[in-house]
Amino acid sequence: MSDLSLKSSDSNAGFSRIILLIGAVLCLTSVALGAFGAHALEALLRANNRLSTYELANQYQFYHALGLLALGAVALNQPRSWVTLPVVLCLVVGVLIFCGSLYTLALTDASWLGAITPVGGVLLLAGWTMLLINFWRTDQRISS
Repeated sequence: MSDLSLKSSDSNAGFSRIILLIGAVLCLTSVALGAFGAHALEALLRANNRLSTYELANQYQFYHALGLLALGAVALNQPRSWVTLPVVLCLVVGVLIFCGSLYTLALTDASWLGAITPVGGVLLLAGWTMLLINFWRTDQRISS
């Protein structure tokens, strides 16, 4: 049987493992929160007309968790990757603020959180933009 553990002599292995761990935790909690919302909270969310807000938070959390898993896998296999700490921080903090504020908005009357949600969205955009720029710069250096 092959060893599927994340062993690597690369100094990036620890960073990659952290990204993969965060991605896995976000996937796990997304599935759990999705099931909880669909079963235990559905009546409450429908009664308050907030089901779509909850579902949006859940979808964005899951999509970005999958993205982090992909980035962790790339970083694990490429020692000098374009996956950098600022990219990962923007994505993780963006998910926590964007999705966290939407979950909270869906479950409470804390409407002031609506002003915080875009901050998370901007962080998500910044993370993906930095990744794109890093990838483009790396590609340009390799091509030269």
